[in-house]
Amino acid sequence: MYSDLKYLEVPLPEDIEKVKCYGDFPMALRMIDARLEKDIPEVLKKKLELEKEIIRRIPENYPYSREDALKMLHESMRDFKDEELEKFREDNAVEWIYIDGKPRFHRLFLDNLYKTRAYLAERNLHRSEEDDRSANFRLLDEAIASVKKNGTLNYQFHMKSTMKIADAAQEEGKEILVHLPIPVEYAQVKNFRLLGTSPEPFLIAPPEYPQRTVCFKTTYRKGMEFRIEYESETHMRYTELDPEKVQDDQPTFYTEELPPHIHFTPYLKALTKEVVGGEQNPLLKARKIYDFITSHVMYSFVRSYFTIEDLTSYVATGLKGDCGLQALLFINMCRIAGVPARWQSGLYVTPMHVGNHDWAQFYISPYGWLFADCSFGGTAFRNKAAERRDYYFGHLDPFRLPAASEFQHEFRVPSGTVRSDPYDNQDGEASYPDRNLLRGEFITEHKLLDYRVF
Repeated sequence: MYSDLKYLEVPLPEDIEKVKCYGDFPMALRMIDARLEKDIPEVLKKKLELEKEIIRRIPENYPYSREDALKMLHESMRDFKDEELEKFREDNAVEWIYIDGKPRFHRLFLDNLYKTRAYLAERNLHRSEEDDRSANFRLLDEAIASVKKNGTLNYQFHMKSTMKIADAAQEEGKEILVHLPIPVEYAQVKNFRLLGTSPEPFLIAPPEYPQRTVCFKTTYRKGMEFRIEYESETHMRYTELDPEKVQDDQPTFYTEELPPHIHFTPYLKALTKEVVGGEQNPLLKARKIYDFITSHVMYSFVRSYFTIEDLTSYVATGLKGDCGLQALLFINMCRIAGVPARWQSGLYVTPMHVGNHDWAQFYISPYGWLFADCSFGGTAFRNKAAERRDYYFGHLDPFRLPAASEFQHEFRVPSGTVRSDPYDNQDGEASYPDRNLLRGEFITEHKLLDYRVF
């Protein structure tokens, strides 16, 4: 199943592409089915089978018509004028597509406007005097100051994660396979302890498994809840990075392509060459790439990753993307430049908020694996927080519980169907023997029960 993802790189036949771009998805599916009945090359068949699943998932990401979007904007934005919506579209500030030839807007388009553009956030009629972002920035700045002063900062987190199946997706008496993520024990993670589960797990993935989960396999009963409770520590160290100390002999692992998204296209190679220039020092190469992404790529919520056929080209040409797309672009460009880079993702956990987040690692001898959070760095750049932006090149805050050390890696117990997110592991997955449940068909909640600093 995972080897099939490389076929996303195969071009979609032009006639089907035109219908898809117009948003006539039923017709596109009929055309694909008709093509699959013919004697066509196996590589094209694989592509079209994946495309059917993509087309099935796209509409759920765009629930709002133009009229819906205008109503929401008038209700939440001070002095909003209708023509501003078209300006947002022209400026690539909102995520939208055509469905039946009419624009439909992403489910988080409004949140995205307020999150990424301060001048619009000031017009938010529902904005509190001090929003969570301000408190979060203070927490980060305090943590960064502590790490830099003391050289280390360690947190222990006590977490509970639960998954419930949405009413419409409950199939009582049917076998169900459920995965809930737990921290990968490597890098900054130490002393993980699984405190309890409900029901009994089918398998707990090994400590360093690249997308680690507790797997449940059971007969589904109406109203059933899947739960795990655990403790885990995050250890953060600070090291002053000196380009003069970088060794001449650097490793070559994690510099290969991983189709369809970590790949060395002519555009990405040209972009990397333009950004890196004649620089030979690998630490400075990585810093140039980080500086480019944090200053040129605007944070943006996007539709589900599986529905974007080339994630790195999407972010590198549109110059917008969420934390995961920015991390992928950093990894891709570093590898093109000969700097080892890899994925890391999981939960961002603070006393105020628990949420999904993605970032990257890169390797520089003699320092070993370092961190790069382009999303947090980009936010710092836009907020003129230079010290915070510098810190997220090479280091992280301690508020991370990584559940994935590799992008696009299968679970220890495969579901046999295309996962809701076949690339990442933050909310887990649920599947019946004949299909995988999609966004909205299962609900995962991560809760911080307690924490301590030591």
